[in-house]
Amino acid sequence: MKILVINNMLEQNHLEQIKSTATSLGHEVFFYTSEAEIPQSNFDTDIIYGFAPSIVKSSKKLKWLCVPWAGVDSLMAPDYFANEECLLTNAAGAYGVSIAEHMIAVSLVMMRRLNEFFEETRNGQWLKPRPQRSLKDCRITVLGTGDIGTNFANRARAFEPAAIIGVCRSGKTSATVYDKLLPVSELDSVLPETDLLAMSLPSTAETRGILSRERLALLPQDSYIVNVGRGSAIDEDALADALDSGQLAGAALDVFQTEPLPTDHRLWKTKNLLITPHVAGNMTLEHTRNKNVAMFLEDLKNFTDGVPLKYLVDRKLGY
Repeated sequence: MKILVINNMLEQNHLEQIKSTATSLGHEVFFYTSEAEIPQSNFDTDIIYGFAPSIVKSSKKLKWLCVPWAGVDSLMAPDYFANEECLLTNAAGAYGVSIAEHMIAVSLVMMRRLNEFFEETRNGQWLKPRPQRSLKDCRITVLGTGDIGTNFANRARAFEPAAIIGVCRSGKTSATVYDKLLPVSELDSVLPETDLLAMSLPSTAETRGILSRERLALLPQDSYIVNVGRGSAIDEDALADALDSGQLAGAALDVFQTEPLPTDHRLWKTKNLLITPHVAGNMTLEHTRNKNVAMFLEDLKNFTDGVPLKYLVDRKLGY
């Protein structure tokens, strides 16, 4: 079979790993850094590791698309795939370390008010200390207890929080780091007892708009929000209102309803808001790149052997 690998973040050792494994399994592999490089003669590929929408939307021969990221909501549109039987896998499980570290970092920046100190010292100011908050004794609610949320919870545990409550669709997980697990139907009951709300949800019909204006009002006045899942989960106007009015102490957003965030968007000027341009994940860490490639090669062996793929996406659930 023919495999196209489309990725500009992989290093030489990753390319050699992929070629060696593919060849040993009897496959032919071609490497590109972008879709624009792919010649028409290779549009008849069987497998793509990466993303090439023009092939996905036109080729009925494509049997398996392995995208090297976690969120696949953009691929859920009806008739997106020319071959409706094409398998879809993602890299959910590869980004937990990277994104969890980002979540810890921005939580500390907000709670220790480091963003204020950074701005002041950049302007040559040496000001007195001011009241700060701590992750110690913090009441943390993790909304989305998958790989990312649980990696964050494990790292947050080292700071000795008062409690870590996990909230997910079913209210069940094999992770033991949570003091309590609740189904989403009980989210409203835990928000008033939350100091830090950490969100890492995929975009599905159930999660879009989940943090509404009404739910934002349930959070304590001095609480914080971190969102690294999908921007569609939050009512952005309601969040801006809550921050500008002082209803919330701060928020850190890495994802937005529209990306890139428009230059005239009100969030740019919203008080006590940390904005990062969807950089919590990506394949920027060596650990992430290694894990990503390992997951693809694991499923390449499964695909070749005709056994179920380990990282298969359930298109009905959207993840």
